[in-house]
Amino acid sequence: METFKLPGQMNFERLVKTISNTHGHFQQQAARAVNVSLTLRNWLIGFYIVEFELHGEDRSVYGDKLFDELAKRLKSIKGVDRRSLYRFKDFYLLYPQISNYITDNQSALFLPASSTYQIMGSATPQKEDFQKVGSVTPQSQNKKQVPVEKLITCLSYTHIEQLLQIKDLLKRTFYEIACIKGTWSVKELKRQINSLYYERSGLSTKPEMLSQSTQQKAEKASSSDIVKSVYAFEFLGLKVKNAVEESDLETALLDHLQDFMLEMGHGFCLEARQKKILIGDEYFFIDLVFYHRILKCHVLVELKVEDFNHYNIGQLNTYVNYYKAHVMQADDNPTVGILLVTNKNTALVEFATTGMDNKLFVSKYLLELPKKELLEAFITNELQKWNS
Repeated sequence: METFKLPGQMNFERLVKTISNTHGHFQQQAARAVNVSLTLRNWLIGFYIVEFELHGEDRSVYGDKLFDELAKRLKSIKGVDRRSLYRFKDFYLLYPQISNYITDNQSALFLPASSTYQIMGSATPQKEDFQKVGSVTPQSQNKKQVPVEKLITCLSYTHIEQLLQIKDLLKRTFYEIACIKGTWSVKELKRQINSLYYERSGLSTKPEMLSQSTQQKAEKASSSDIVKSVYAFEFLGLKVKNAVEESDLETALLDHLQDFMLEMGHGFCLEARQKKILIGDEYFFIDLVFYHRILKCHVLVELKVEDFNHYNIGQLNTYVNYYKAHVMQADDNPTVGILLVTNKNTALVEFATTGMDNKLFVSKYLLELPKKELLEAFITNELQKWNS
């Protein structure tokens, strides 16, 4: 047996570079494998739902309550809730061509020969199963569509979730091509959709110049973006809070801040860290959530390792309003938010008191909460430790 060797002369710098390149290659492979599996799982769930709605023996029993009942029965599966089930159905209906990828790769995908397929009367998934349901979808195959393999391997399911909101086929294809060509991050795809890139391109006399300029400025995705995504972590059964991995500095600051506030004796009771909330169609994570037993209200804490900007305080205000609308009980006082913003050597603290019109009421809150100067001193001290 021939010994495996590295070609060429080895030195330390080349060793470092080779290990880094090897890690990057296999991380990309792992990310791609997780992404493909997650994407296909979600498409197949959509397929199963449509099949049941059309041919299920007891479909009339569930009717409009189907998604509610499914969500209850599947609550043990992370990331599969009522909202996501509707999205999976939309995914199947808008991308029927994915059936071709599945049937062409059945042996590699190891599709289960049980459960749903047995319910459907077929022990093993057959190409006809997909074609049968695919024939009733609202879109037929289109030669101008992006090749299905590129859709599956180049776009994460998080990208696809953004694209599902675009019902116009031409517009959606435009963003698919631009996203794949530019390897856009999800954030960049969302930003381009919101900036009406498609519409601006149609109005441009030289759309190729707009395309070139856009791609040069676009934020690129990396394999770690997929590995750290909320969907991927839920799919793999990992703790969601790990999916919003912060820098070492942020993590250390939050660890110490959590202990600091609990030890102050001001009535703070920790409820959650990296609290996941759904606003519209997007998930957000609140750094720290406390309940204050003296003020009888929730206190939301957000830490940003960056300079103060209006987006940060606006985001915190949004969280405060969310708690007011969806979490507050009848005997709770209004929620208050604390924003801690840092740069290298200084700290700034802002309080979000949305909806508290009474200045005396606000003053009462600020008397019980840690003083602004105390929080700023704490953060500054932590930063100095980190930088020393």
